[in-house]
Amino acid sequence: MPYKRNVRARAVYQEPAPILDQENPFQSMMERFDIAAEILELDPNFYEYLCTPARIFITAVPVAMDDGRLRVFQGIRVIHNEVLGPSKGGIRYAPDVTVDEVKALAAWMTWKCAVVDVPFGGAKGGVICNPRSMSDGELERLTRRYTANLIDVFGPERDIPAPDMNTNEQIMAWILDTYSAHARRTASAVVTGKPILLGGSQGRTEATGRGVMTVTLGAMDRLGLRPSQCSVAVQGFGNVGSIAAKLLAEQGCKIVAVSDISGGYYNADGLDLQAAMDYAAANQRTLEGFQGAEPISNEELLTLDVDVLVPAAKEDQITQDIAPYVKAKIISEGANGPTTPVADEILNEKGVLVIPDILANAGGVTVSYFEWVQDRQGYFWTLDRVNRRLDRIMRRAFDNVYAASQKYDVPMRIGAYVLAIDKVASALRMRGIYA
Repeated sequence: MPYKRNVRARAVYQEPAPILDQENPFQSMMERFDIAAEILELDPNFYEYLCTPARIFITAVPVAMDDGRLRVFQGIRVIHNEVLGPSKGGIRYAPDVTVDEVKALAAWMTWKCAVVDVPFGGAKGGVICNPRSMSDGELERLTRRYTANLIDVFGPERDIPAPDMNTNEQIMAWILDTYSAHARRTASAVVTGKPILLGGSQGRTEATGRGVMTVTLGAMDRLGLRPSQCSVAVQGFGNVGSIAAKLLAEQGCKIVAVSDISGGYYNADGLDLQAAMDYAAANQRTLEGFQGAEPISNEELLTLDVDVLVPAAKEDQITQDIAPYVKAKIISEGANGPTTPVADEILNEKGVLVIPDILANAGGVTVSYFEWVQDRQGYFWTLDRVNRRLDRIMRRAFDNVYAASQKYDVPMRIGAYVLAIDKVASALRMRGIYA
């Protein structure tokens, strides 16, 4: 599809034009935003409003460590936009979390919610720490203090956290309890991704991976591919990657490679996914030493001769150095921001159908929305109802994005941005700007 990176939008909307860093996730997001803004002929005043985070919070998080030391961690929460509703987004614990990364993730949440018609704005949070080196007690104290510091930011109708990288339902339970203690009531809807016993939703753990599976099947339909004839490589074997691999295998796909922080694992005849998942569960969540496949590098996995590639690890994995060697017909982005803008151009020229992150991994926020609705109603749905509604929303969103990409003769990523930005801008126009 004939499109080029936007070289005019910043001259139109913002002076002077900044130098863009392809490895900066926020600026990578802005490259795509600029292209969509020019297609939409976006009001320049709306441009600045929509690309600027509404609020950024940086807070010191002191934690009493098990050895008696006091360590001070840095916590971040970015509220990008609240035009469509309360802000929504996960919290990640990682040593390399940055403000620019969290800003990008918050913006992606805004567009992601708009693409799947969920009435939330975008937010994201993080704490700069190494959770693998911390005990459960240290993680609990970290989580509770981070929550207490942001007690006036979070709220069922203000900002609703969820799990992300290195956080889980137990951490969400600590957030729920801490917030509820301050509020003097049980506020189940303040956080999603909770244990089912505490108001979590059926299907939430599998939701992002299930959404990846649904849109990948939609792309196969468009290209005339049958799942039983498709080979798949998955980068990342955490919650999203492992579940997407498992569900695609159940649809008949052959999963030939997976990877995690320890490297890649390849078997041309197809991996025994259950054995791999059991091995990781018993080996501190890593596949290191797994014997059911040939070891390969993460870079080799990205360039395997497969029909479908699912990058489900971190940002900026498919770069301009990797993209020329990608052989997959379909890339389904389980991770946020795995493809750089220059790599996007290369993949587009090669004819690769890229299902963008703001569509492909939106199953998680969709079922988070279901959980929030259930908590507010005090009435909970069956797993079958959750999955049916998720599948319907994801397939409809795929069809809408595909139609937009055809209408404007752009890749699906730009089609998704056009749909999302148009929706948020239209809502902003109706509400007006209080200034």
